[in-house]
Amino acid sequence: MVRDREARDGHAGFCPRRALDASPEATREVRLAIARAKEGDRDAVRLLYVRYSDNVYGYVRSIVRDEKDAEDLTQQVFMKLMTVIGKYNDCGVPFSGWLLRLARNVALDHLRRRRPLPTDDVSGVHNHSDERDDERARDFYAALAALPNEQRSVMVMRHVVGLSPPEIAAELGRSESSIHGLHHRGRLALKRELMRLGSAPSTSLAS
Repeated sequence: MVRDREARDGHAGFCPRRALDASPEATREVRLAIARAKEGDRDAVRLLYVRYSDNVYGYVRSIVRDEKDAEDLTQQVFMKLMTVIGKYNDCGVPFSGWLLRLARNVALDHLRRRRPLPTDDVSGVHNHSDERDDERARDFYAALAALPNEQRSVMVMRHVVGLSPPEIAAELGRSESSIHGLHHRGRLALKRELMRLGSAPSTSLAS
């Protein structure tokens, strides 16, 4: 079950938690969730989001030094995770470290777009994959990025993380009816943007 987040500064957000639960029980739970997430299990994706989103937020915020940017980038990390989780193999590299490396890549890409930075080798997460899948994923995330912030948050939590409308309402500190409205408008806007990009909308967006 998704835990409640307290509203801070008038809006719901992440807690900048840095400690990671490395207990044997937590490790087994994460390994099982990763295996299920690779098969497209939304409950497993939700578990990984709940377990690690605050850790990712704390790490990203330490890089970008901006709370709002860190919140948006945390969502982007989990959006990207769904396209690359199949490449993670437990070969002595803890999933938490692998995920934080992905978060670092996303945060540094964000900073590079805003201002020049020295070249930094952050390869390791990105490998070659099917070109068509990569293109469709790029179109999907480009379309998401074009949405207003609140609509994008709802679409990410609903279609990437797999949260229910009541869970999203609790996460964002909004009423369930407002979440339904944001989801409806976001779904229509996303479809329009995907069509503009020449990419067919996912059938999952119809739900």
